[in-house]
Amino acid sequence: MAAQDLSVFVRHRDGGVASMELAVDGIRCAGCMQAIESGLGREPGILGARVNLALKRVSVEWREALLRPEAVVDKLAALGFKAYPFVPERQEDGAAAEERSLLRRLGVAGFASMNIMLLSVAVWSGNSADIDPTTRDFFHWLSALIALPTAAYAGRPFFESALRALKVGAVNMDVPITIGVVLALAMSVAETWNHGRHAYFDGVVMLLFFLLIGRYLDQLMRRRTRDLAGNLAALKAETATRLDADGNWTVTPIAAIAPGDRVLVRPGERVSVDGIVETGRSELDQSLVTGETAPVAIGHGERVHAGTLNLTGALTVHVEAAGQGTLLDEIDRLMSQAVGSRSRYVRLSDRAARLYAPVVHTLAAATFLGWFAWGLAWPEALMIAVTVLIITCPCALGLAIPAVQVVAASALFKRKIMLKEGDALERLAEADIAVFDKTGTLTLPEPDILNPEALPPERRAAIGALAAASNHPLAQALARALGGAPARTDVQEERGQGLSAGAGDDEQRLGSIVFCGAEAEAASVKALHPGASLIAYRHGGYRTVLALGQSLRPEARETIAALRAAGLEIAILSGDRSEAVAPIAAELGVTHVRAGLLPGDKLNLLDSMAANGRKVLMVGDGLNDAPALAGAHVSISPVSATHLAQAAADVVFLGDSLAPVAAALEIARKARGLMLQNLWFAVLYNAVAVPIAIAGLATPLVAAIAMSGSSLVVTLNALRARGRRAQSEAEA
Repeated sequence: MAAQDLSVFVRHRDGGVASMELAVDGIRCAGCMQAIESGLGREPGILGARVNLALKRVSVEWREALLRPEAVVDKLAALGFKAYPFVPERQEDGAAAEERSLLRRLGVAGFASMNIMLLSVAVWSGNSADIDPTTRDFFHWLSALIALPTAAYAGRPFFESALRALKVGAVNMDVPITIGVVLALAMSVAETWNHGRHAYFDGVVMLLFFLLIGRYLDQLMRRRTRDLAGNLAALKAETATRLDADGNWTVTPIAAIAPGDRVLVRPGERVSVDGIVETGRSELDQSLVTGETAPVAIGHGERVHAGTLNLTGALTVHVEAAGQGTLLDEIDRLMSQAVGSRSRYVRLSDRAARLYAPVVHTLAAATFLGWFAWGLAWPEALMIAVTVLIITCPCALGLAIPAVQVVAASALFKRKIMLKEGDALERLAEADIAVFDKTGTLTLPEPDILNPEALPPERRAAIGALAAASNHPLAQALARALGGAPARTDVQEERGQGLSAGAGDDEQRLGSIVFCGAEAEAASVKALHPGASLIAYRHGGYRTVLALGQSLRPEARETIAALRAAGLEIAILSGDRSEAVAPIAAELGVTHVRAGLLPGDKLNLLDSMAANGRKVLMVGDGLNDAPALAGAHVSISPVSATHLAQAAADVVFLGDSLAPVAAALEIARKARGLMLQNLWFAVLYNAVAVPIAIAGLATPLVAAIAMSGSSLVVTLNALRARGRRAQSEAEA
């Protein structure tokens, strides 16, 4: 067999640590996850492995000095799992093929079960005491001729999974199913051979039919999450047009593009890198970053991100990140982490599922021995034990929590919300007070013109050209607010005063109130916007004063109202001046306000709230709020692209709107309720069903229907985790 070179798929990190993402065939349940994670964890050199059951992927970290990536794949093969580097197209093809295979097996099992049921009806349609033994044996053999090849074909996914586990000394959830099917078939053949009255070919095939229904529905649910990851992967460009110093261009694989390179993005192409626009103007579809589908004008000095769509003009971009390290790559990583990370409830479900196999085998063996000792014939006692194996529902237990987390993470992702911690959903659902920072959180981080009525349209270009000529932060903010007009080249700057251009009656000035002689105009503006920064403009005898300040984030009022309606108390803790915080608090109707706080002061206040039993949700911008975000019970950060990877919050969201905060709380509370519902349902189902099976009051067919039905219940219940808002938006 030819040697593989997997080095191109490896991510290299600081400290000699390497990581790789692998797609793995045969991952079915919590037992498979435990086998892989514990098996790899025992290997020298491997630092950790995390299985994503929803995406059927494994992330592995190891010491580069001790292992090569090929060795990791070999170790997975030794555990009974075929693995290969994650490539979206290959995974999608494999998932589609598996779905088609399950559907074919489901059809065969359904068709065979109908025919065997007809034969059973023919045998038992009359008085059972008057049935001719020869006729009964003939129909039983006909049933066997249908059931045995059907079971071999339709049951193959379960048999192969069980054999893989047993080969490496493990037991997964398919082992008891396989034992039950094989024992029932063997007993039915033995009964038929010995001219017995009872055969269970119909029950076995119906069992496989219902099991395949459950597995196919599970596959469809997992595809919903894989589709989200696949949509992200589809936005990643494989190549970029690199420009050299002479202006020549070359189509280059994205893996060969490095920070500092220059790339050309033509109209109609997706941006393949994160970077800064050097030349050109265009409009971009930035819905990936902001959630808004309306085109956004972009020009010199502005940042673009991989995955956004260039609509109108050609752009030359100075590369900051390509392939790994881009915003798109970080979103993809967070999405995978969200659906694969372990919350408190998931860990509880995993432990219960791992205990399932030894417990149920012990219970089935004890049931057989108990009935046999009681005096029941061994075939009947064995069939009751088989029913116990079948009726217990590991699927409901194993899916109870992960299914909800997968659906909830997908619903959050559609709202541009990503989880950074596995138990963030539970902690968010427990919050009873929401604490907001002001600057960059309740307000947009970039200053905006608060009195646009003071700026006639015909003056916008002139003021923007003056502002663009200065490096002063307020001047740059004004230039951005006015659309980024080209800077004038004849501008003189007087330090501490402002800018001037032209002479005589045509002189234009932009700067302080005194510099522009606009004291009268400034008085009325300051009265309306007491916390704003004022910039004056004069052209001849014309004067106007612009108020620059941070405006409320879109939907801030609606978000605060929604949080109040959900029962949360609202507070604002800000490091800004009181006169700047008060108008924002008044506009939002918040009375619990503290201003002028240092980062340590905020953390002390949060600790005080926690000491009083409060569960604090901290919403901050992730910059100077890092200590408070880390110290809160749960934290959410509205992060810009450049801070996404560094955010200290448990939950992050993209875009300008504050609405994701309320949506995250709604989905988290819904998800926590559904997790508990599913967990209790799985426990109660087994508590009721197992005694019925032990008492001999259920047949294998009834057990198959009950077990598959319980899995279907928890799966459908999990779909409700999308939340009302997220669901309505998805339908829209």
